Amino acid sequence: MAAGLYGPAGFFTRAATGPAEHFRTSVHASPLFAGALLRLVERVDAALGHPKVFHLVDVGAGRGELLGMLRQLLPPRVRMTAVEVAPRPAGLDPAIAWRPDIPGDIVGLLIATEWLDNVPLDVADVDDHGRLRKVLVDPATGLESLGGPVDAADLFWLSRWWPRPGRAEIGWTRDAAWADAVGQVRRGCALAVDYGHLRAVRPLDGTLTGFRSGRQVMPVPDGTCDVTAHVAMDAVAIATGTPYEMITQREALKALGIDGARPPIDRARSDPGGYVRALAAAGAAAELIEPGGLGSHWWLLHTVGLNSHGSMLQ
Repeated sequence: MAAGLYGPAGFFTRAATGPAEHFRTSVHASPLFAGALLRLVERVDAALGHPKVFHLVDVGAGRGELLGMLRQLLPPRVRMTAVEVAPRPAGLDPAIAWRPDIPGDIVGLLIATEWLDNVPLDVADVDDHGRLRKVLVDPATGLESLGGPVDAADLFWLSRWWPRPGRAEIGWTRDAAWADAVGQVRRGCALAVDYGHLRAVRPLDGTLTGFRSGRQVMPVPDGTCDVTAHVAMDAVAIATGTPYEMITQREALKALGIDGARPPIDRARSDPGGYVRALAAAGAAAELIEPGGLGSHWWLLHTVGLNSHGSMLQ
């Protein structure tokens, strides 16, 4: 998974195509998502007392689409950094910094939208004798076989976070990655937006899959497709040791002003053009909060070094 995504010819390191050509995230679905994050930035900024410099860091920035939209809406004191392993895309606003690693000493907001699901992990399954063993994969064909037994660190994580027998996705690498990311925030917040699951309802057969050109495919780690697995969100949340709140994207976006309500039909007679635009916006909002789709993603928000300001997502 690490080689297929981040190796020399990996899915995310190749400059030829961007993730948006292969799968659709909330960032790509509608500018309304950026508008909701703008309101969150304003809340965090206020909680920080409007610092002279506010850092906005986007981890797993794709081709910089989110920061590109927000750059037009935020003042120059907001310093933007895109964190991505791919080369800097041509035409990106020069005010947006581009780097392969997360900067330290952040005062502001760190965002990771569908990043954790691409942090590589191992998969385990039981053999005919009921023993947990690592799942191996042929990088050319995607065909699986069972390798050696899982190690002590894997067993420790599985016993706490994935107690169900059968196939399991060993998520401690995501816990460590998120704890490290949140650890770069000196004061402010860190937000992870991703699809995931909780301990009581771990999927029996796992979630590992691939995406190519907008279609779900076999997760062959050859660099030609995205290889992704849902995130054990409760494990990730606990790993940082910082206060957090976690709600669905549907709940978060509604709290940030996106409700998907259709405009009143009377407006079609008094303002036809405005009605059509409002109707289109309602459709885009509905996609973002759809319970069976993007709306079921989790929003995990950590606060660091802030006095109690109540919920940032309510």
